[in-house]
Amino acid sequence: MRERPALNPPAASLAIGDLPSDPAADTGHLNQLARTLRLEERRVLGFPGNLDFALEELAPLLGVFFNNVGDPYSPDASNIGAKPYELAVLEYFAGVAGALPSEVFGYVASSSSEALLHGLATARQTLPAAAVYACDQAHYSVRRACALLRMELVTVVSLPDGAMDAEDLRLQVVQRRRRAGGAIVVATCGTTMRGAVDDIVALRSAADAAGRVYVHVDAAGGGLVAAHTHPQPQWSFAHGADSLNISGHKVLGMPVPAGVSLVRRELLPETAAAEYIGATDRTLACSRSGLASLLLWARLRALGRSGMAALISRCQEVAAYAVDRLERAGADPGHIPGSLTVTFARPPAWVVDKWHLACTGTLAHLVTVGHVTYAAVDELAADLAAARWEAVA
Repeated sequence: MRERPALNPPAASLAIGDLPSDPAADTGHLNQLARTLRLEERRVLGFPGNLDFALEELAPLLGVFFNNVGDPYSPDASNIGAKPYELAVLEYFAGVAGALPSEVFGYVASSSSEALLHGLATARQTLPAAAVYACDQAHYSVRRACALLRMELVTVVSLPDGAMDAEDLRLQVVQRRRRAGGAIVVATCGTTMRGAVDDIVALRSAADAAGRVYVHVDAAGGGLVAAHTHPQPQWSFAHGADSLNISGHKVLGMPVPAGVSLVRRELLPETAAAEYIGATDRTLACSRSGLASLLLWARLRALGRSGMAALISRCQEVAAYAVDRLERAGADPGHIPGSLTVTFARPPAWVVDKWHLACTGTLAHLVTVGHVTYAAVDELAADLAAARWEAVA
């Protein structure tokens, strides 16, 4: 029997006791935590999440309860949410993902992983007997979603760049054709380690032998990037996706995690309004954070479509710069054109810890989201060069 890991108790200074604490002292403690993390953020290069945002002026929103109950498209009896703002956010993301707002059902989820689960739940309702085909480079949340939904998961090998191998998908589907009941393909737009983008047109064609094919796209980290890359890769509803999820914080920049779920409207059954809430509900969360919708709306309004395009362009320029600087440092960088992800040889632990690098095996990576500057790339390259000389000495 596997031993359970020991649970670390909370620090004594953070324990919640019988009596109220001193609010002023706790506020000071939390403000100091914020200041400390702010200083550390410039060195967070390995885990995607754009930390370059300024929403402090919206602090009064923390004094209001915003509860979006049920579908964003239906009124609810409480009427204390922020659904009009959520609809504006969904209209923007539908356009980014190559669909008209009338063609897709969407909602703002607590995270992109929840939005992925919503997409796969829809896929199971559509093709209840089908297996799920996902690449060995897919995010671990795909595996967790399949376990929760009790869906068979078939792992497809990846190409050297990290994209799903369409030929291996074809072979996997043919092997299961007699009992298939269709195929559910989870494509990735921006793989976790290399930033690869799967070609969903090729993957749908490769899975044709199963009969009906449902394609979900995990576009958490790469959807906004792909939509502003020329030529645009084949990743969206315009290219045949049935559902997809996009992160609200990885590239856009948010103080809290958030995600957007979008599903072709005809794939979801119509539901009657529940008497208690007076709203229809085809979401997973039921009661949802209206605050997340407001923060997304404020961030998108501050950028506008032109500002978003400029943000992505600058991030891509920093990625290209990083490839050059890491090449000079002897770090053996790798990069997929258009991606914000740059891989390189895994450095010593002190470099990994200093820059909060994500590593797998012999590889590390940096992701040039909005807060990653040219100066930070230069400093990382200098550390990598120093580490290389240490190894030689």
